[in-house]
Amino acid sequence: MPSNDADGNIPTDNLEDHSIFRRPVRTYVIRAGRMTENEKRSYEELHHVWCIPFEHRTLNFTDIFNNTNPVTMEIGFGMGHATAQIAQDNPNMNYIGSEVHVPGVGRLLGEIKKRQLKNLYLIEYDALEILETMIPDNSLAGFHIFFPDPWPKKKHHKRRLLQRPRTDLLVSKLSPGGYIYFATDWEEYALSAFEELSCTEGIHNKYEKFAPHQEWRPRTKFEQKGLDAGREIFELVFVKDEE
Repeated sequence: MPSNDADGNIPTDNLEDHSIFRRPVRTYVIRAGRMTENEKRSYEELHHVWCIPFEHRTLNFTDIFNNTNPVTMEIGFGMGHATAQIAQDNPNMNYIGSEVHVPGVGRLLGEIKKRQLKNLYLIEYDALEILETMIPDNSLAGFHIFFPDPWPKKKHHKRRLLQRPRTDLLVSKLSPGGYIYFATDWEEYALSAFEELSCTEGIHNKYEKFAPHQEWRPRTKFEQKGLDAGREIFELVFVKDEE
């Protein structure tokens, strides 16, 4: 998932951007990180099997998964432990995970093989461009956004994923009744996300404000780091209005 503890330069200035947002900046930073031998092996051996290449085409989920089960997308899965566990616990659901951190992709590919998962595919690319280009409108059962980079400095708040018009894009890809499930250990980001989602048309908060912990969600590495540092965990669940 996008880094929760690193900052860096994004090589996006002066690039031509044809997206609906014409973004000069990204919502993530690509972290430098060494891959273990197991991660390298998994990446090299399994990338062509379980990774969908980024292309300017609309995905057909039935062709990918060979079934019509609901599809949930996780934006920024980090090292993928929670992603693999959720997919294993819910074999009648399909999952697509997006990530730009190569070691995390390698790690999750290894988990897919070890757990013999058939309901999880990965796309190694910018999630917003994936959504704009590859994901059909009104097609997803949900979004999982667990502990994304909070971009704590005020000058970097524009990089945050959960703000309009990015939230409008998320909603456009949800089927009626689909959900956005967000978790963070950064209170200011949680409050900001609550306001941005509350102002986004077509969705409503499932709870009065913050959601109770959803017991089916495994604890993530970044969550544990936040807890170890004494920070509170904040969760939001917004649902798309039925048409």
